[in-house]
Amino acid sequence: MQLAFIDYAFIIGFFILSLIIGIVVSKQSGKNSESFFLSGRNMPWWLLGFSMVATTFAADTPGLVTELVRKNGVSGNWVWWAMLLTGMLTVFFYAKLWRKSGITTDLEFYELRYSGKIAGFLRGFRAIYLGVFFNVITMAGVCLAGAKIANILLGISQSETLLYSSIIVVIYSSLGGLKGVLITDFVQFIIAMIGSVWATVYIVNLPEIGGLTNLLTHQNVVDKLSILPDFTNTEAVITLCVIPFAVQWWSTWYPGAEPGGGGYIAQRMLAAKNEKHATWATLFFNFAHYALRPWPWIIVGLASLILFPTLESIATTFPNLSAEMQGHDVAYAAMMTYLPAGLIGIVLTSLIAAFMSTISTQLNWGSSYIVNDFYSRFITPKATEKQKVFVGRLSTVLLMICAALFSFVLQSAHDVFNLLLQIGAGTGLLFILRWFWSRINPYSEIAAMGISFIIAILFFINSKLAIPWFEIAGHWQLIIGVVVTTLGWIIVTLLTQPTDAHTLVKFNTLIYGDESKFKNIGFKIVAFFLGIIGTYAVLFATGYFIYGKTTLAFILSGVALLCSGILIKLWKKIV
Repeated sequence: MQLAFIDYAFIIGFFILSLIIGIVVSKQSGKNSESFFLSGRNMPWWLLGFSMVATTFAADTPGLVTELVRKNGVSGNWVWWAMLLTGMLTVFFYAKLWRKSGITTDLEFYELRYSGKIAGFLRGFRAIYLGVFFNVITMAGVCLAGAKIANILLGISQSETLLYSSIIVVIYSSLGGLKGVLITDFVQFIIAMIGSVWATVYIVNLPEIGGLTNLLTHQNVVDKLSILPDFTNTEAVITLCVIPFAVQWWSTWYPGAEPGGGGYIAQRMLAAKNEKHATWATLFFNFAHYALRPWPWIIVGLASLILFPTLESIATTFPNLSAEMQGHDVAYAAMMTYLPAGLIGIVLTSLIAAFMSTISTQLNWGSSYIVNDFYSRFITPKATEKQKVFVGRLSTVLLMICAALFSFVLQSAHDVFNLLLQIGAGTGLLFILRWFWSRINPYSEIAAMGISFIIAILFFINSKLAIPWFEIAGHWQLIIGVVVTTLGWIIVTLLTQPTDAHTLVKFNTLIYGDESKFKNIGFKIVAFFLGIIGTYAVLFATGYFIYGKTTLAFILSGVALLCSGILIKLWKKIV
């Protein structure tokens, strides 16, 4: 497709705006490492919340949702909707604790909670494990999605796409630090939501679709509409309900949905003005992420079944798309080719914004680990603040290069999603319990990381080699990872010595003061369930309004309002 002048104007204008923001805040962000990585710890909840949402709206997210809808219908989204439980756990039990810790990165937690040389080793090891290896895999998935979109909409290769986009995102990320990322995230989220909603409305009203009523009654779509899984289908119930709700949400570590909080979510909680702002930011993020955003992507995914009912139809329409890049996830980008001049520019800008938002956050977060938890902790303990900022900017460039190169190994958004889940399988319970169970020690964490990573790599290598006798369904791979890893780290915990009493007393005094660890635990449990029910009620109500089932939609809206009212009443007991 050919872009008009107005389309290029939107895209170039956005690039310029991003660079200006990075340049304007660079002087303040470059003062010291705390300013660069935490914006001086004075950020308001709404800016942090928008940044969290923008970061999880990556270039691969619409493609992932489209792939899930095309393969398993709307109910296929339960593989990630179930992670709301993880998010609400962080909101009501851990956001306050993270902010009270006063640390710079969540990895400093290890030398706060544990003692001895092994605690330092764990901090440095996890800095490389998460900040480099895990981070590169995450960014590579986003890079792959961005390359697919550019290939279909702009006709440029994966190499060209990553070269152009990487230069822009690396410049403003390395200049502006976290503050630059937060401000651009806010702008990017607004653009992204306008683009996705407007594009959805236009696509639904295409002559080939014929409006919302025709879409929802089309033979290719009608059996994909159910929000709940088909309970007569045993495999669907296991993969979409049993595993996500019984196992996945508490047992797996996934970026943006870490049990107990972590990663860039923890980074934003640590950058908040105070504990209340940290809690509000995380609550807003989970509500917006699960209840407000999904439906435009879902509708486009359903519409794609009419215009591109099979993978063959996509391949025929886009013959220049290489075999390695074909998949159901490209159907979203394929649908965008029907947009007119002007609107396609806005949508492309929104997708570029989504790409840049996620990559910039991952770069800043990853470099914060490299600088604070590896370089200044082990390599150059007496490093000046200028040296730390320089190493942070250098690591930003190197991480981007590694992610771009690794993206050539991956194939689809769903593959990346499954790989990240598998790597974190079995580690989640440890991250939940380590705040409360004094028996957990550094060896527990090392065992959990090592076992889960080895299992994930074995399954990933086999997926490439396709060894017949080693073929195991994806959901059973996850179960194996969870069971083996969880048993492994629990056994190691019981066979090794706990952290010394002095360190534990110091940690508990800092985090809990004179209060009990379990103060107001009953109110927090109630709030946890109210947050889950209220968010799901808004998600379902939105869907049923779209489906024309207004009575059920209004009932669910009432449930959401009731949950909100009770939460407001309980708020002082929670925060």
